[in-house]
Amino acid sequence: QVQLVDSGGGLVQPGGSLRLSCAASGSSFRINVMGWHRQASGKQRELVATITTVGSTVYADSVKGRFTISRDNTKNTVYLQMNSLKPEDSAVYYCNVRGYRTNLRAFDSWGQGTQVTVSS
Repeated sequence: QVQLVDSGGGLVQPGGSLRLSCAASGSSFRINVMGWHRQASGKQRELVATITTVGSTVYADSVKGRFTISRDNTKNTVYLQMNSLKPEDSAVYYCNVRGYRTNLRAFDSWGQGTQVTVSS
């Protein structure tokens, strides 16, 4: 299977910044889309941002202009730079990678999550 390790969360004051990273590992796969979702306590998981291998991006309206997603295809790694953080950004952030095995079977993998807490 494709395994994901996400990291970079922590405690930060409002207005601060964090950078999340997620590395995918395994064999016999090709990645099409990498991204981040988040789930706040008591709420449904929601899309934060995604990026394709050719650089197309999608952002949630709530984070656009503050967050930037990027990727390094040679390292199978995706990053999320989070600036001007707000308390409502507090959540567990999950890395998500979608792609295909070399036999053309699709896969959808998730990291175990990294906690982001924005509080004064």
